[in-house]
Amino acid sequence: MHTDQMEQLTSSITHLSPPVDPRNDGMNLDLDWVLAVQANTSAIERRCSSFPGRRSIKKEHQAAWLARSISCIDLTTLSGDDTVGRIRRLCAKARQPVRQDILNHIGLPNLKTGAVCVYHDMIAHAKSALAGSKIPIAAVSTGFPAGLTPFKLKVLEIHESVAAGADEIDVVISRKHVLNGDWKKLYDEVKEYKAACGSSHLKTILATGELGTLRNVAKASWVSMMAGADFIKTSTGKESINATLPVTLVMLRAIRDYFELTGQRIGYKPAGGISKAKDSINYLILVNEELGRNWLTPNLFRFGASSLLADIERQLEFYSTGNYSAFNRHGIA
Repeated sequence: MHTDQMEQLTSSITHLSPPVDPRNDGMNLDLDWVLAVQANTSAIERRCSSFPGRRSIKKEHQAAWLARSISCIDLTTLSGDDTVGRIRRLCAKARQPVRQDILNHIGLPNLKTGAVCVYHDMIAHAKSALAGSKIPIAAVSTGFPAGLTPFKLKVLEIHESVAAGADEIDVVISRKHVLNGDWKKLYDEVKEYKAACGSSHLKTILATGELGTLRNVAKASWVSMMAGADFIKTSTGKESINATLPVTLVMLRAIRDYFELTGQRIGYKPAGGISKAKDSINYLILVNEELGRNWLTPNLFRFGASSLLADIERQLEFYSTGNYSAFNRHGIA
């Protein structure tokens, strides 16, 4: 590996635990602003349809972008059959996401994932397995994935996860508020979730595949940020349609406009359906073009993924050795 080149390309790939930007204090709900939000669907889809085909990143440049992707992964297991053993294996993979000889070859021997994401019952086991690593623990909450449990229980679940040691709380919004245009109800809901998080960071899952239109996605993004969300996230990963480039473009532009209005940087997390290394690069490039390099850190950008890491590891192995290994050699947990 040409270390000078890689060091230049990856100089800002460091494992940062809690976000360095101040938490989002939110703002009063501005319904006039929310109702005026638009999304030009045809223009958005036209740009995104041409996006993957017009860029080709190779060799050490590709390796640098893939290393950046790893540093931004919320390594996730959210299955009904999760066990303590699976959580321990997941956390071991988060600590060392790629074979050590490959990490040494690309000049990033201490590279880690951005976080691990688990159900509430597994927080304590993840905390034990990650002790000393500074890798944050994210917990899904508020009746994940449907979000249809009683509201008091949703808030209680957040309190319980924070008390158990979760650094980040991934909540699901009530989709009915978006579909019915009840923006005040959505605002009040997210605001109460934020209060329940205490010092933990709030990531608000919009379930964009169930919101009907890109305009609804834009409005839900704005309301969530106004209510105090530190991150906005596309999906639970359980919907039939999860993260897409058009949805990402809409949400990134909402984040950009919110920053211009308030001076507050909000994080973004696409989740579900991102399983190929080349797709992760497309998302990173889009973030860079829309928001700039300040957002290309785990403080402000995450992938919600599990199988993505396996494909990235295969690509880095090919870059380092000239050979691909079988996909099943790179199991996560």
